[in-house]
Amino acid sequence: MKTLLKLGLTLTLMIGFITTNATNEIYENQKPHTEKNKQFIKVALLLDTSNSMDGLIDQAKAQLWSIVNELSYAKCDDERPNLQIALYEYGNDNLSSYEGYIRQVLGFTNDLDDISKELFSLTTNGGSEFCGQVIQSSLNQLDWGNNQDDLKLVFIAGNEPFNQGKINYKHAATNANEKDVTINTIYCGNYQQGVSTFWKDGAKLTNGDYLAIDHNQKTVHIASPYDDAILELNKRLNNTYIAYGKRGVAKASMQMAQDNEAENYSKANAVGRTISKSSHFYKNSTWDLVDAIEEDKIELDSLDDTSLPAELKGKSIKEIKTYVAKKSKERLQIQKEIQELNTKRRTYIASKQKDTKNGLENAMIQAIKTQAKKKNYQWN
Repeated sequence: MKTLLKLGLTLTLMIGFITTNATNEIYENQKPHTEKNKQFIKVALLLDTSNSMDGLIDQAKAQLWSIVNELSYAKCDDERPNLQIALYEYGNDNLSSYEGYIRQVLGFTNDLDDISKELFSLTTNGGSEFCGQVIQSSLNQLDWGNNQDDLKLVFIAGNEPFNQGKINYKHAATNANEKDVTINTIYCGNYQQGVSTFWKDGAKLTNGDYLAIDHNQKTVHIASPYDDAILELNKRLNNTYIAYGKRGVAKASMQMAQDNEAENYSKANAVGRTISKSSHFYKNSTWDLVDAIEEDKIELDSLDDTSLPAELKGKSIKEIKTYVAKKSKERLQIQKEIQELNTKRRTYIASKQKDTKNGLENAMIQAIKTQAKKKNYQWN
């Protein structure tokens, strides 16, 4: 009897083992494909939008694309990192006093069109600037993640004493260190005045950079012989986007609107935006079929005719795939041409540039490159 019981127990264990393995095998085959954990550059930009900061906001608008483009040249272990940007405004009387005159304009996002739209919509209006509180808000509200290889940076710019408000900036700095976030401070005014009002101390506590800029200095753009050709390529680039789903039409319109915002601001701004659109940072998988399919974000079988643009309605899956592949090939070629022209443009501008101190842009790039070296980032 004992022998039979042992035999039964053995058979039960064997069957359970086989069943478990089979179930695990099926589960493994059904698990979604996941990419290896890539590195991120995460930048939280905290801008003082009180009355005196019109020049700062103007510089941010003028230099956004130059900053993005400089970051796109970064590499870490031969990999191109991803970019996420968050945007806060503080010190504006139009904002809630209960929230400390602070507003999260955007959480971390890689949607460069959204960033452009929100940045161009910022306005200034008097107020109380609480640096410690806006830093703490960004630390609490944003998803900084736990990847030790990510470059996590706060840039706070303003011109009032750094120690104002109910939250001590030193406590915020302690929290930043716990999250491996580096705080960089940009004082809009005289360097020594920024030191005496604790802006340098605010950066030092997390081994960040303290910089002072003339926020009223106009951004100097150098025209190049390649600008017109780059802008012509942008028109062709836009024609490679295939809007789908509920957001498609609205996001395609936003893309055009932000092109116009950049062009209305300056020709150089439009060129800078076009170069950003040719980089690996510019992805639109939530509304563009080319990016969505490339990033495995959608199955064509799941789309009905109402989700497709006019040129694809009534087409078979095979026909849609052929069309998307064609647009993808066109886009890669156009982006390559833009990048080749940009290489020549950068060389030309470097030969003509006498003053590299371009306010906010120079301050941010200088700090980013300094801190990126600690995590084995290189620029090519």
